[in-house]
Amino acid sequence: MILNNINLIETLCDNGKYEEADHLLHAQKRELNTSLNFRSALMLSTHNVKHIKKILDIQAECIVLNLEDGVSKKQKPKALRLCAYLLSSLLTCKKKLVVRVNALDEGGEEEISYLNPFMPDAFRVPKICSSEDVKRALVLINGESELHLSIETKGAWLYLKDLHVSSRVTVFYLGILDLLADLELAQSIITPHNPTIEYILTRFLLTCKAMGVKPVSFVFQDYKDSETFEKWLEIEKQMGYSAKGCLSPTQVLLTHKIFDFSFSEIQRAKDIVALFEAKREEGVTGFSDEKYGFIDEPIYKGAQIVLKNTANL
Repeated sequence: MILNNINLIETLCDNGKYEEADHLLHAQKRELNTSLNFRSALMLSTHNVKHIKKILDIQAECIVLNLEDGVSKKQKPKALRLCAYLLSSLLTCKKKLVVRVNALDEGGEEEISYLNPFMPDAFRVPKICSSEDVKRALVLINGESELHLSIETKGAWLYLKDLHVSSRVTVFYLGILDLLADLELAQSIITPHNPTIEYILTRFLLTCKAMGVKPVSFVFQDYKDSETFEKWLEIEKQMGYSAKGCLSPTQVLLTHKIFDFSFSEIQRAKDIVALFEAKREEGVTGFSDEKYGFIDEPIYKGAQIVLKNTANL
C-alpha cells in the first residue's frame, strides 16, 4: 500500500485547506471484496493516520472505516478525505473495507456522494428506522457497493424483517447501546446470560438468517476486559453467531480463536460432502458410514454450510 501523500493530506486538512487536499485524491476503479465470510469487524476511526498506516498489518478480516461515533465534528472533514485516500490506495484488498457514514440527515448523504467514486466494498448506514430509509440509502449508494445497516433504533427493531429490501443489503450490525437507549433500557443489563440480552441476540440472529443477511454481534466497549469479551464470544458461538464487532487487535484475535473451525471439523465436512454426493449418484440419499454414522441430506447440508463459512479463511 502506497501512502506517500497521507501526511500532506492530513496537514492540509488540519489547516482547513480541504480543496487543496481534494486535488491530491484520485478515484480509481476498485476490485470490490464481496466476501461475507469475515469473523471480525474492527472499528477504525479514519482521522487517525497512525492507525490507517497499520491497516494491512491488522489481523481483522473486515475494517469498518468510521466517520461517525468517535470522530468529532471538527475532525470529520479530515477523516472523510483520509478515508477516500486509503480507498484509492487499496484497489484490491483481502480485508473487507466498509465505510460507516453518519446518519443520512446528519452528513451521511453528503459523505456517500463524496466517497462513491472511491468505491468502498460497502457503506454502513446508522440510525435506520424503516424500509424507506433503506431504499433512500440504496438510491444514494453506487450500485456496485453493498449496503450494511446498523440496527440501533426501536424502529429498526420493530421492522427488522422488512429492512432487507434488496440483495445489495447484505449485513446487519447490532448496535446494542443505542438500541437499549432508544428502548429506555439500562445498559447495565448487558451481562452474560441476561435474559433480555439473550432474547435480543437470538431474535436478531434468527431474523437475519431467515432473510439471508449476515448478522454481526455487538461491540463490547470495555476492550481491556478480555475475560468478559471471551465469555460473550462463547455464548454467541453457541447461539450460532460467526462474526462480532471489535474495538482492538486483542478482541480481533480472540474473535478468530472462538469463531474458528478446527481442521477436524473442516475435514469431516469435506468427507461428508464427498460421501453423500457419491452415494447420490447411485440414487442413495440416506446411508450409514463406519466413521461418521448416519448421513442424509440434512447432514449433507450442514457440512456444506461449514465449507461455505470457511471458504476464505
